[in-house]
Amino acid sequence: MDHFLRYFYQDIGRVFQAFVDVLSALFNFLNYLLNFPMRMEIIRAYDSEFSTLEWILMLVVNLLLLALTVLLAVLLVKLFRRIFRFRVPVKKYDEMVKQVRNLQRDLLRANYEKDKLLALKVAELGLDPSQADAALLEEEEETAEADTDYSSRRNTLDSPCVDPADSRFYRLTEVDNYYKTAYTAPVYDNAVTLEELCRQFRLFAASQMKLYYDLKMIRHFIASLGAARIVILQGISGTGKTSLPYAFGKFVQKDTTVVSVQPAWRERTELYGYFNEFTKKYTETDFLRAIYESNYFRDPHMVILDEMNIARVEYYFAEMLSILEMPRQEEWKIDIVTAMWDNDPCLIQNGKVQISDNVWFVGTINNDDSTFAVADKVYDRAIPIDLDSRAEAFECEPAPPICLSTDHLNDLFREAKERFPVSEKTLEKLEAMNSYLIKNFRLAFGNRIMKQIGDYVPCFIACGGTEMEAVDFIVAKKVLRKFESLSLAFMKDELTRFNTYLDKSFGKNTMAVCKEYVEYLKRSN
Repeated sequence: MDHFLRYFYQDIGRVFQAFVDVLSALFNFLNYLLNFPMRMEIIRAYDSEFSTLEWILMLVVNLLLLALTVLLAVLLVKLFRRIFRFRVPVKKYDEMVKQVRNLQRDLLRANYEKDKLLALKVAELGLDPSQADAALLEEEEETAEADTDYSSRRNTLDSPCVDPADSRFYRLTEVDNYYKTAYTAPVYDNAVTLEELCRQFRLFAASQMKLYYDLKMIRHFIASLGAARIVILQGISGTGKTSLPYAFGKFVQKDTTVVSVQPAWRERTELYGYFNEFTKKYTETDFLRAIYESNYFRDPHMVILDEMNIARVEYYFAEMLSILEMPRQEEWKIDIVTAMWDNDPCLIQNGKVQISDNVWFVGTINNDDSTFAVADKVYDRAIPIDLDSRAEAFECEPAPPICLSTDHLNDLFREAKERFPVSEKTLEKLEAMNSYLIKNFRLAFGNRIMKQIGDYVPCFIACGGTEMEAVDFIVAKKVLRKFESLSLAFMKDELTRFNTYLDKSFGKNTMAVCKEYVEYLKRSN
């Protein structure tokens, strides 16, 4: 211990002694500098012997010393302010600014109400109210201008472009700037019918992209757009599941957004992104950009969730499923941020992004061991289409793309539902089938599926198909799919009797897809 104490005294002790010497020297410096009586005595000892030049030099030296002292004091103040200054948190600062703005607006409104009451008093006294009204109108205009001034920093469609680097939404701000300055709405070809749309799309895919599809498959795809916002394309790899909606985007001249689903996706932030508290920037996704940008144009837009079941769909897509269930399109909004900033993108209102009615979501599914089973809640809200084979190649004349507006496409769907409603006879057969399934299989299809049938069948007819083809397809994909949840190994006889029931109820030459699906279930179990 004695050795350490000697070491400490000789080494560390000297360090502390040097530090004390520095402080002592600084104190002595300040003590001497500010000891003006002592310094004046020294000056008086030499003032009788100073020449004019020496007096000037003495004054210059003292002024330089004073300037040096002031400079050191300023530097010390800045150093302490930098070290100990008080920082207001960004969130709290934004709240304070918002409160100030609200108070200012309330004050302006109160002044306006006061002037309005004074004007009424003027009218009651029998004075000329026109002057009061004019003054009141002028005051109202000034109030409106002032109120606008307080919100002028908020980014709007009419405000100048915002530098993306200054916004927490870099990509969305780029979208705003493009549509503010460079976008020109196309001239839409709104004379096409649904049947012509299917035929032209098939020819375009074959001639321009070397993608071949059966006309019936095209009809199923287009009719699905009129029945649901979500379409599921399932089947083996290489049958054109992704290329079908991609080609449709090329056909209507609005490129499809392809979002590659990752196995690690578990929550909504995988789709919509999130705000990074560290960088103060929002991590934007292709999905969010597609949803946001679709509010600027009226072209039909496809958003592909490629290999959507490589992760659990009901995890990351649950919120979207709930939103699209809302009865009114105005309620289709995604929560993005909790508080708005002045330079946030124009179309983010109250922290939410609107889902436009020109967006459809197309999920591709591979049914193999590397993927998850899709939950019933997903299938119930979507129209599934099987692509298990490729169509034969064929020669055709080059077909050009078209420029189609969503308004016209929705009008075609609406007109189809009015012109080709499901016949009463078919509805009675469907109700009888529902009763049969409840009695023999303990299964039923509810109002959601019946509504989808009522929307899908007319659209398929308008695309050039028949009612029974549409009923056969939609019943197989929406109703009979529920058989997969049953213990079918013990129900082969019931399945055979069900095929017999289909023949008796709908006819032997109809419901081929349903009967084929039932036979598939019997073989696989």
